[in-house]
Amino acid sequence: METVSSEVLAKAAGVKPTQLRKDLTYFGQFGTRGLGYNVETLSATINQVLGTNSLQPVVLVGVGNLGAALLRYQGFQKEGFELRAAFDSDIDRCKLIQEKSGIPIHPVAEMRGFVQSNHVKMAIMAVPANVAQEVANELVNAGVQAILNFSPTVLQVPDHVMVHAVDLALALEHLSYFVR
Repeated sequence: METVSSEVLAKAAGVKPTQLRKDLTYFGQFGTRGLGYNVETLSATINQVLGTNSLQPVVLVGVGNLGAALLRYQGFQKEGFELRAAFDSDIDRCKLIQEKSGIPIHPVAEMRGFVQSNHVKMAIMAVPANVAQEVANELVNAGVQAILNFSPTVLQVPDHVMVHAVDLALALEHLSYFVR
């Protein structure tokens, strides 16, 4: 497929064609009235804007049950993220997990150096609440600017650091509203 219409793109995105065209103009003018958008040019432009021309390095801290499951998740690369390494306080427990996932698991003491030398700006935290703030502080001090937090606690971070908390119980609570 060489070209795609705004109608087809809008339907796939779940928006109106006029909104899609308006949004795409923020990236530049590369559509042709009556013909649509060149797929290769559109894809390259969106990848450049989103920064997905290369995989964004990410680290995981906490390789318990949830962390181990996240290490096996295959969807990160598809969305432009590369899980470069994981860190845990009990490396001996993690040997089998490392073998299965193929992702190196290091002691937490090595986290700061790894994050800095690999220019990692994003991290996933799946640690117990009692150590979450300490781990977040260490990540921020190493240069991490965004944290996906699975720990059941509210993190205090500087304004330039973005935290997205994932609370599974709260998500279920939201869903329970729709269950009759």
